[in-house]
Amino acid sequence: MTIDLAERIVLNVGGIRHETYKATLKKIPATRLSRLTEALSNYDPVLNEYFFDRHPGVFTQILNYYRTGKLHYPLDVCGPLFEEELEFWGLDSNQVEPCCWMTYTKYRDTQDVLEKLDSLDLDVAKLTEKEIMKKFGLEGDYTYGTLTSWQRVKTRIWAIFEEPYSSTFAQIISVFSVFFVCLTVLTISLKTLPEIQMVVLSTNRVIGPDGNVYEYLKGENSEPMEFFFYVESVINCWFTFEIIIRFLVTPRKIEFIASPSNIIDMVATFSFYMDFSLSKANLKSNLLGLLSTVRVMRLVKLTRHHAGLKILLQTMKASAKELFLLIFFLAVSVVIFAAAVYYAEKTENNPGNMFTSIPSGMWWALVTMTTVGYGDMTPQTYLGRIAGGVCALAGALTIGLPVPIIVSNFSLFYSHTKARAQLPKTRRRVVPLAGQPVTHRISFRRAGSSYVADIVEKARLQAKMEMMEKELLHKQSQSSAAEENMETSKCSVLQRTDTEAKLHVLENNLSLKKSIDDEERKESSK
Repeated sequence: MTIDLAERIVLNVGGIRHETYKATLKKIPATRLSRLTEALSNYDPVLNEYFFDRHPGVFTQILNYYRTGKLHYPLDVCGPLFEEELEFWGLDSNQVEPCCWMTYTKYRDTQDVLEKLDSLDLDVAKLTEKEIMKKFGLEGDYTYGTLTSWQRVKTRIWAIFEEPYSSTFAQIISVFSVFFVCLTVLTISLKTLPEIQMVVLSTNRVIGPDGNVYEYLKGENSEPMEFFFYVESVINCWFTFEIIIRFLVTPRKIEFIASPSNIIDMVATFSFYMDFSLSKANLKSNLLGLLSTVRVMRLVKLTRHHAGLKILLQTMKASAKELFLLIFFLAVSVVIFAAAVYYAEKTENNPGNMFTSIPSGMWWALVTMTTVGYGDMTPQTYLGRIAGGVCALAGALTIGLPVPIIVSNFSLFYSHTKARAQLPKTRRRVVPLAGQPVTHRISFRRAGSSYVADIVEKARLQAKMEMMEKELLHKQSQSSAAEENMETSKCSVLQRTDTEAKLHVLENNLSLKKSIDDEERKESSK
């Protein structure tokens, strides 16, 4: 019974006392619990227990891991908290049981979503001047008042064109930009209407039967009214001015040029000036007119002003694998059914065969699988109609399968965006006490760079503290092992001395008894 009590150990975690055997904690070596010694500051000699100010609920599962060898994830804590506790106790998070793995790793998907939302910069709150300076890396100059006049003007102009909610003037500029984008689409659409186009008359000369030359007017082409040219000139002057100003004040010029929306904007503006130059030289071409349709793609610029459009684009990016898989299966199915219907229509005498080649059958298969069904091409034979029915069913299944995934991703992004909008922009800092472990996980909520810098610095200090603590534990374990060896040697010496003393006493007793027996024998002989 005494041996059993000596092997017990009491762990007070967050006010909850846990009792187990020392041998249990030795089951997983190289962990914090396997290296407990009474020399640690956590040990209370009065209560004969070790105190840790950690989460008691998580520790229950950790202690069960030592007992059973199976690590389960508690459902009442968040994933990052569970990981921090495992890291504190020196355990590997990859040892979580398969039954809990999906629930445990769900928070990682949430963190990925929050990271992507942070990169989209969806916050519509008004930025302070200090936050704008952080984007340019001028926080130190702003704090110490060493900013130049150009740096101040540059950051203010950048905020006007890039942050619509930074000021009232920025909102006005944003309205102008959206107005000109919509006006571009409206202008390109209206100038294609035949009712408002001008017919270009040309004079043709012909020689009559009598040998005389006759002239007549002929309407060859139609061109938009001159009014649209002036409207487009104003629109493109605005976009030219906007591109130049934004490029001059942006802190990251390479990223600005590589941005898809900016590329579309520059190509659309360039096409207008090229179209104007060629029209003056009477070298206008239909290819350049096709390039002018890029101006319609300026609608992409609206994503800078609407959070919902950003979420939609991010949803498509997040669903890229599913979309690629959809296109792949669709392409394979189109080729298969095009070949099937082509040869099926040739099995019978079919004078009205519309499938003259496999490429023409690909058009029919694509239209059928996407459930559009123009009806311009239809199979006439029984085998062809069977192939058409299977093609329609395959298209419904192929296109319908990835749609729930895309909808789920959009709902996930949208719900997190609404939740983030209701959170405070800045969170209260919790100052750790001396000697208390500092959590170094950065919240994915967008915060100021100074706050992030503080967190990073604390993380570095915490890493140093943990290294020092590990070295101290290692030294203490070595010293405790040396003490145990010393105690063992002392005990062996004491035991040896005690044994020798007992043997000496026994020898004295034997010699004394022998002398007494000799005396008694002598007396009896007398």
